[in-house]
Amino acid sequence: MSNVGLKAKINKIIKFSNVDGPGNRMAIFFQGCNFNCEYCHNPETINICKECYKCVEVCPSKALEIYNSKIIWNKNLCCECDQCTKICKFDSSPKVNEYTVEDLLAEIGKVKAFIKGITVSGGESTLQYKFIARLFSEVKKKWPNLTCFVDTNGSLNLDNIEYKELVENTDFFMLDVKAWDNSEHLLLTGKEVNSVIKNLYFLRDIGKLFEVRSVIVENRLDNRLIVENVAKAISNKDIRYKIIKYRHFGVREEMKSNLFSPTGIELEELEKLAQKNGAKNTLII
Repeated sequence: MSNVGLKAKINKIIKFSNVDGPGNRMAIFFQGCNFNCEYCHNPETINICKECYKCVEVCPSKALEIYNSKIIWNKNLCCECDQCTKICKFDSSPKVNEYTVEDLLAEIGKVKAFIKGITVSGGESTLQYKFIARLFSEVKKKWPNLTCFVDTNGSLNLDNIEYKELVENTDFFMLDVKAWDNSEHLLLTGKEVNSVIKNLYFLRDIGKLFEVRSVIVENRLDNRLIVENVAKAISNKDIRYKIIKYRHFGVREEMKSNLFSPTGIELEELEKLAQKNGAKNTLII
């Protein structure tokens, strides 16, 4: 497959991250997501800008302007006040750039000596799977010492032949399992859980599942059901299980009234439950 014409919408790039996989990594956040999670901590990555221009009106540093009916963001003028994303009614951001594979390779090249690999996240990065497959292929050619990770909500059936190149070029996946019961998953994300669970077993069986993450929300989900089943799925495997405390930071204001954080004691009990059911490597965060 040629790189010609391949472009991706990127929300942001973090050059050095130690929370997006093992070691110091470049984290690339893709714009666009097919889930609409109630507790989404970066809702501005869900949709593509609808060019309503409301953000242009509130930008205090004049970093946004309208050119040929499109919003143009001047990064050099931006004061990072986030007024543009706060006023957006469409869960989007005007601060999104299009990159070619070559553009991202140039960015990786600047820091290649200081990182262990790259991680693509989002939004939901796999929605732009053709781009990622080519990016990873080129990274492996140029810098075989760098590892390539995908952070995913598991919505695509990755065992489908369509995603073969993505899976082959990815060293490891980090998978969110947000709920185990389908009705709970529908309520939380707007999508069914079947593909997520299918990917949990598929990635485990091919040896490409690095980590599973579950966000624990009090009195909203059957957290014991989630933790017990994930732990059984990765029982006696060298796969890390992160049990994540729900926090309000970044969550949409209208969603906060129905969402509550668990106590430390509850998290510890869930970790013990995971370990009891075979999870060898657990972490509360």
